[in-house]
Amino acid sequence: MRTPSSFYMKIKDHNIEDRPREKVKELGIRSLSHRELLALVLRSGIKGKSALDLADELLKQANGIHGLVGLEYDQLIKISGIKSAKASEICAITELSRRMALYQSMHVDVVDQPSSLIHWLKKEMGSLKQEHFLVIFLNTKNHIIGYRPLFIGGLDRSIVHPREVFKHAVNHSAARIVVVHNHPSGDVTPSENDWMVTQVLEEAGQTMGIPLLDHIIISERGYTSLREVLRKD
Repeated sequence: MRTPSSFYMKIKDHNIEDRPREKVKELGIRSLSHRELLALVLRSGIKGKSALDLADELLKQANGIHGLVGLEYDQLIKISGIKSAKASEICAITELSRRMALYQSMHVDVVDQPSSLIHWLKKEMGSLKQEHFLVIFLNTKNHIIGYRPLFIGGLDRSIVHPREVFKHAVNHSAARIVVVHNHPSGDVTPSENDWMVTQVLEEAGQTMGIPLLDHIIISERGYTSLREVLRKD
């Protein structure tokens, strides 16, 4: 077992802070910063720019690690030093992250354990630049059995048709539903329209026998559960 002094001497001697692969061997993958993890994925830089420099530029473009999931292929290849192969690999990693989050949320009661649902929704919708409206279908155990984006654009009760929402709920044999939309501004304060849409869908759900459990507003910064707001009131 190495002593702390010899260990830190090794870090200093080998400049391990600038060599993410060496740092993984010595300290483990969780010791790496965001930029170091990205540098591992990028593997190499270009002339005059190391993989770490390229990672810094990528994080700047994404406005932080949380924004990576929102960067599309066409945006990535515009960054100097990122060509088709690297852009595809970054897209693959963010997509895997999204799918893992969805998988985790599908195997829990999303009412009792909402954190897994929110974690997935942030990856699914948090970074979108336009408002998207999503319906999540649940079984009797409140497990996700499917989901469907229904429209893109500002939320208004005139375009959120209960008929369309509950048609898909019936097709999925859903016991209940949760609806979600994002606020690209980052402000998840419910608007008057948000409340009106919730009321319309809640009434339709009671008629159909497929209750609306919640209406969630999501962004990169956080979320608001209208169900929780009503409980507090």
